[in-house]
Amino acid sequence: MPSRRDSPTQRALRVLACFSPTRRELSLTQIAAETGLPMSTAHRIIGELVSWGALVRGRRAGYHVGIRLCEIAASSPHGTGLREISWPFLEDVYEATRENVLLAVRDGCDMVFVARLSGRDSVPVLREVGRRRSLVSTGAGLVLLAHSPIEIQDEVLSRPLRRYTAKTVTDPDELRVILAEVRRTGFAATDGWLALPTMGCGVPVRGTNDEVVASLSAVAHTDLTTPRMLVPALMGAARGLSRELGAPSAQRSQPGSRRSFSA
Repeated sequence: MPSRRDSPTQRALRVLACFSPTRRELSLTQIAAETGLPMSTAHRIIGELVSWGALVRGRRAGYHVGIRLCEIAASSPHGTGLREISWPFLEDVYEATRENVLLAVRDGCDMVFVARLSGRDSVPVLREVGRRRSLVSTGAGLVLLAHSPIEIQDEVLSRPLRRYTAKTVTDPDELRVILAEVRRTGFAATDGWLALPTMGCGVPVRGTNDEVVASLSAVAHTDLTTPRMLVPALMGAARGLSRELGAPSAQRSQPGSRRSFSA
């Protein structure tokens, strides 16, 4: 329930936060119920958002996100610009592996997928662009968590962690060991943590100060692949993307060099 002390801006943001890749069009009643706002208040806020272009009336008695918000989102370093820069490198990984290739960024204690490339023969996965995931359910998330500030790691690992399958690791002490190994080896691999029978491998993408700004990952059928089949292509593409993003360590790397890999 919203607090009476919520500012008008906070209430408007509550309305916008109702929308997601799986909830693209919502009615006034749904928005009021989701936000806890009185119908009259929700109606007024929605009207203002429609007037500004943040929301648009749908064909049915609902609303969806407007192009004005899309224009603003495109200016984010994690938005369209990053997707456009990264796309050739996602294609490189796909050509080498013929598997699902994804780019993700960290937002607080969650991970958000910002780009995805899949083939008709790739293993089916639910990784919609814009979808949030736990940082401990995939190889992509483990990479981001391993390179997050210690406060973020502590907060994530102090929460109850969902066990998606019998293989999902949820013990905080065991996860800390895994995160240290991710930092040491430069990649993360999860076999059936999120869904069976899938394997995900992720590697870091670095920015201008060599900070990890994203993770590049591939998801494949467990019975048909191993980390050794995915990680070299991921590392090569991540190094190239990091170079495009101005990472000093990637600038020093020789284009033909490959970091040694063992698993």
